[in-house]
Amino acid sequence: MTRSFKIITLGCKVNQYESACLDEALHRAGWRRADDPEPGDAVIVNTCIVTIRAAHQSRQAIRKAIRENGRATVAAVGCYAQAFPQEIVDIEGVHIIADNRKKGRLVEYLQEASPTRTQTLALQPFEPETPFEFLDIRTFPGRTRAYLKIQDGCESFCSYCIVPFTRGPCRSLPPEKALFVLKQFAAQGFREVVLTGIHLGRYGTDLGPEYTLNTLLKQIEKEGLPLRIRLSSLEPNEIDEALIDMVADCDWLCRHFHIPLQSGDDRVLKRMNRHVTQKEFARLVETIHARIPRAAIGVDVMAGFPGEDPIAHGNTCSLIRDLPVSYLHVFPFSPRPGTSAASFQNRVDPGLVKERAAQLRALGRKKRLQFYASCLDDRFDVLIETWHDQEKGRVKGTSDNYLPVIFPSDTLHQGQLIRLCVAGVSDHGVTGVRED
Repeated sequence: MTRSFKIITLGCKVNQYESACLDEALHRAGWRRADDPEPGDAVIVNTCIVTIRAAHQSRQAIRKAIRENGRATVAAVGCYAQAFPQEIVDIEGVHIIADNRKKGRLVEYLQEASPTRTQTLALQPFEPETPFEFLDIRTFPGRTRAYLKIQDGCESFCSYCIVPFTRGPCRSLPPEKALFVLKQFAAQGFREVVLTGIHLGRYGTDLGPEYTLNTLLKQIEKEGLPLRIRLSSLEPNEIDEALIDMVADCDWLCRHFHIPLQSGDDRVLKRMNRHVTQKEFARLVETIHARIPRAAIGVDVMAGFPGEDPIAHGNTCSLIRDLPVSYLHVFPFSPRPGTSAASFQNRVDPGLVKERAAQLRALGRKKRLQFYASCLDDRFDVLIETWHDQEKGRVKGTSDNYLPVIFPSDTLHQGQLIRLCVAGVSDHGVTGVRED
């Protein structure tokens, strides 16, 4: 009989891309996706460890997979396995533990899984010359937009971040392979692809001194594919005027920048080993807004980093309040073993961290609603995604500048782009109307 599988994915867009690759590889090997609540013959948990909460959620997901899937072969893969494999080894019922170096061979490990359930440890540390592992993908099941991982690894070593230890050195997907996959996605009918990476702005650094993300984007433009391209997170010092101009001038590039800030206080930024100042960040955001007034500018910000006093927190709030930021992703500081900040003194009281995070989220809501309101009466191309309320005939989609748009429709043309005018604003996004 055909064996069945389930994949549980935690964390970032890179993990989502890699899970999609595993899904496709298993199908090519003759497996089928199990339908809930049917137990799978194999369950893969693609883990995350970026915060303590993410590690806790990964452990919960692993234990739930063991509990709900009877005699399934359970595989725990990804960043948690890379950083702290012993913590997974100690969970009874895990049969395969594969880190990010070995994730691509998971289908092979599942095919060879021992009936006696002997635990397989597929672990390999990163080396300086670790190559980019291309995981072949031809479709992206269950999604209206596709992801393409074009970069992996990080060498920034921000003092709070475990990612450089779980993803290894910076390395890039060769451009000819990137273009090949984009053509496949276009042929499959996708109309939006998100280019993603662990440190996307470092794309091309291993390919040659003159190769950059901008170079790849220019090659994509020459192909004239029926796709719009969205860029995932980019560090502030890696967004130059040439990229801003390209986004402003090219209708196939989404007007959307997601830029990690973490703190608006220079002293805290220095302790974080962040290579940007408050003034540099402000100048970048203002430049983007002046050149592309309707661009979405999302910002990551951290609350309660060790040594963050009331003045530093106030500096962060003031900076964000004064800038044309569109939305915030707020994270409380999470001490990760193995990072420099885990041993920093002057920890902020947990109750105060929670309070500051709540203040930042409230500020983020205000900025988000201001951004929505600034788009009233403008027209946008919206990618149709799913029903918002099928009984009432309301559909949900996303504009190129990351507006969640709800609009009336009798049918769901999932994955298609339509032109809508923004007519209203709410906490859930904006309402749109078609102009036929």
